[in-house]
Amino acid sequence: MVGQDDTAGKIESLRSVAGIAIKSDLLFVARRKKDHTEMSHRWEFPGGKVEEGESDESALKREFLEEFGANIDVIRFLGESIFENKGRTRTLAAWEVSFSPGSIRQLNEHVEVAWLPIESISNMELADSDRSLIPILEAAVKPGS
Repeated sequence: MVGQDDTAGKIESLRSVAGIAIKSDLLFVARRKKDHTEMSHRWEFPGGKVEEGESDESALKREFLEEFGANIDVIRFLGESIFENKGRTRTLAAWEVSFSPGSIRQLNEHVEVAWLPIESISNMELADSDRSLIPILEAAVKPGS
């Protein structure tokens, strides 16, 4: 989904994707590098903005390749949250992804990665948009999901 950015006169994506890798009851998260942004040193589910003309699946594959040098498989759509950020309504879609254990070859935007239970992630310094996915992810990691 693409919206018109009236203030700058250019197109801005209002849809983002998060890749949710699940191993048993553990989820893959990554901690951003320290910088001057609101995301500085926060934990997140890897992903990013969907570019104009790009599918959610293509965006996830591109983001994991850029951020980790990893090729992923997109498994299934888990759900999405709609939230406000900087006065704009945005959508964050969660997709289950998988990758082989040794495929994380680099950390371009992050300082560390971890496999953690949802209960631990809920209590971490998590990106606000990603926090909105917690109820969806709790349902996804329940036995029989």
